[in-house]
Amino acid sequence: MKTIGLIGGMSWESSAIYYELINKLVKERLGGFHSAKCIINSVDFAEIEYLQHKDDWNGLNKLMVKSAKQLENAGADLIILGTNTMHLCSPEIVKNTSIPFIHIAAATSKKVEASRLKKVALLGTKFTMEKDFYKNTLNDHGIEVMIPNESDRNIVHNIIYKELVLGKIENSSREELKRIIKDLQIQGSEGVILGCTEIPLLIKAGDVDIPVFDTTQIHAESAVEAALKDQ
Repeated sequence: MKTIGLIGGMSWESSAIYYELINKLVKERLGGFHSAKCIINSVDFAEIEYLQHKDDWNGLNKLMVKSAKQLENAGADLIILGTNTMHLCSPEIVKNTSIPFIHIAAATSKKVEASRLKKVALLGTKFTMEKDFYKNTLNDHGIEVMIPNESDRNIVHNIIYKELVLGKIENSSREELKRIIKDLQIQGSEGVILGCTEIPLLIKAGDVDIPVFDTTQIHAESAVEAALKDQ
């Protein structure tokens, strides 16, 4: 079994879910007393959030590369970044490390492609919804991406940063996200990508009428598949 290196802490609530999912998936595959070989490098999210909202992606690149190198030096065989937004730093991580990097958008795109859907909604932070790293990856797989209007993008972003990353789960926010997803469905979306690792704390598959792609689950599955490739 290969050792998974997880850059976590963005936020720690979703990192805890990653750890649980990865271990459950290994146990399902191997049975018995098996659990995952995993190293977690958990950052201080306050530093990340500060640099994000200063739009200092050079500083964020340096922090992510440092975290990735620490995992590689500690003996990780592959790296996953337990957050969607910070995959904006993935080119620098890949450039500065020598072990495989499992990209969340690439894993999600394969899952959407396998479902044969051609148009999907993307919910996440404003960084994830408005920048191109997800859209380009999905477009390369022949999948069209829809995002909410500006007002609704602000609502989703605020739910993430003012509630979910702080561990606050509000039913009113769940209803808002369901409304936003329904609006996108009416506009032609055939499925919805939960493109923030905290959104699955609020929205589950049974909450909406279209297929839901939980990027945390998909990413964890891809990491375990890579770790157990030769098992």
